Amino acid sequence: MGFEPYRSPSTGRPVRAVLFDTFGTVVDWRTGVAREVAAFAAAHGAALDAHAFAGHWRALYQPAMDAIRSGQRTFTKLDTLHRENLDRALRQYGIDPDRLPGESLEELNKSWHRLPPWPDSVEGLAGIRRHYIVGPLSNGNTSLLLDMARNAGLPWDVIIGSDITRAYKPLPQAYLRTVEFLDLNPGEVMLAAAHNNDLQAARGSGLATAFIARPTEYGPGQTADLAPEGDWDLVASNITGLADRLGA
Repeated sequence: MGFEPYRSPSTGRPVRAVLFDTFGTVVDWRTGVAREVAAFAAAHGAALDAHAFAGHWRALYQPAMDAIRSGQRTFTKLDTLHRENLDRALRQYGIDPDRLPGESLEELNKSWHRLPPWPDSVEGLAGIRRHYIVGPLSNGNTSLLLDMARNAGLPWDVIIGSDITRAYKPLPQAYLRTVEFLDLNPGEVMLAAAHNNDLQAARGSGLATAFIARPTEYGPGQTADLAPEGDWDLVASNITGLADRLGA
């Protein structure tokens, strides 16, 4: 008998594509960014707690997108927002970015392109890809996601960045425009994510949902997203576990 795709209880449709939140769900941004911040600080004689700085830089991510989601600012790609936020974070740490080499700052900003995968990510994605379309559904821009995939060995079938959809999650357009590019019904697409608010927005847009636990995304003191907070279609401890649940 042929493979029978997983049928989503919430949408009533067989799943044809499994798309992934990427930062935190597929790649370990905290470890990757902190590693490069530490090297940058050592090279420039800056006193920085690399993991604390990585978390602070990341904390500026949502506020920067809020101005775009609210319409106060025209769409601006994530690479640009990260670069602006880097300058802001450095100043908040008492470091003047204007006194640092611009090319070094640009290279540090590219740390988001070089994030390491979680240990289960590549194997799990490859397993799911045998029977389902796989790709990111991320706020990252296309070149960032492409570089990340090549660096980490992520076996995506397709990459549709936010610079293509021109929308940032959790706006419905971010999910629905991605689905439209794949020429699928929303109910045939599953979002897999480690963040309950992302899954809530995806479900509100008609997508199937899967929660993947990443309890150390923000380090040992993480307090949010330690467990599923909704009746998501599937729950798994990692991506290989999700592959098993999908019958891949």
